[in-house]
Amino acid sequence: MASDTLQDVFSALRRRPDVEAPNLQAWDATDRLLLETAAELVLGGSAIAVIGDRYGALTLGALATLSPDSVRVHQDLVTGERALQLNAAAYRNAAHVPEPTAGTSDGGAGNPPGFTQMPLGPELLAGARAVLLQLPKTLAELDEVAAAVARYAAPDVTLIAGGRVKHMSLGMNSVLERHFRSVRPQLARQKSRVILAGGPQGSGEQERYPVVEHLAELDLKVAAHGAVFAGTKLDIGTRFLLTFLPSMKTARHAVDLGCGTGILAAMYARQRPGSQVTATDQSAAAVASALATAEANALADRITVLQDDALSTMADGSVDLVLLNPPFHVGAGVHAGAGLKMIEAAGRVLAPGGELWTVFNRHLPYPPALERHVGPTVVKGRNPKFTVTLSTRRGTDPAGA
Repeated sequence: MASDTLQDVFSALRRRPDVEAPNLQAWDATDRLLLETAAELVLGGSAIAVIGDRYGALTLGALATLSPDSVRVHQDLVTGERALQLNAAAYRNAAHVPEPTAGTSDGGAGNPPGFTQMPLGPELLAGARAVLLQLPKTLAELDEVAAAVARYAAPDVTLIAGGRVKHMSLGMNSVLERHFRSVRPQLARQKSRVILAGGPQGSGEQERYPVVEHLAELDLKVAAHGAVFAGTKLDIGTRFLLTFLPSMKTARHAVDLGCGTGILAAMYARQRPGSQVTATDQSAAAVASALATAEANALADRITVLQDDALSTMADGSVDLVLLNPPFHVGAGVHAGAGLKMIEAAGRVLAPGGELWTVFNRHLPYPPALERHVGPTVVKGRNPKFTVTLSTRRGTDPAGA
């Protein structure tokens, strides 16, 4: 039975290389509801696009139960991309699905076709008659995704969008109604709900994203795609950390770790014209936003953008300064694991004598981790909500900077 097959898929999923913990799992009831709804719509043999698959539940579930013609996948987070690859390889070894390739693969006798991972855009959606979407956290991200589906997918496409009821709002219906003639919320099951949307409209509209706005208090143009944290606004943690910019060392190579829209990278590059700056984030939308921010402020020749998971592709001891405003949520839950992973990564890539400047909510237990993974840590400032610390990498800076 399809339900048994889905359970086999789900039970084998892991979150790695993302944070793993007993209270975090790699699938939820929405994944099941989306796939069951797609099966009820008899979409076998169709080209399917999957958007927002966190760790592979939707992609591998679709391959196992829907008999699709092809599956193309967009995941904003590089950790999600890598988790899908790892989970697909593990499931393939159990003789269920083939290994993912750069293009749609033939799974061989008795196996379903493979999947293709690609950016949000026309190649992902061209000819797709069904789109499975885990509803995003923000209306701006939903707007960007819905506009792309309406613009690029097949004229008879059905968007099957699902989420946990507690995270859904009537505003989501309104966003979908801007892009589709028919928007039909379905009955909730197991605290999840699906919305079916069809009849795409507005395909001739110009793309709105990234949105670019002038941030007057910094005299900086900020660009933001829909999925990026805080949009074009200046979040309060970054605002507090920026007040310490004059105290930071002039680095040969500085990194804005978890860069979001790239505000920290842009402000540092503007005030330290001799420094090479890398803006890096696990989110494709954040990296694209940071690049657009650099270009909007004529800083693209000084800022390199990199999509990566906690600096995994950067060499040990290769940078002199890291700026970090870590997240304190993993998915919908409060969890310090993501920030701790970033602190450990910063300690690895910093050269001896290098500096890590971190801003974090005062209740989070980061100081012991900063001492352990980086080095001596001092509090440089506090306000009612945030703490800013300076951690110095153990050892001697060979350049004496």
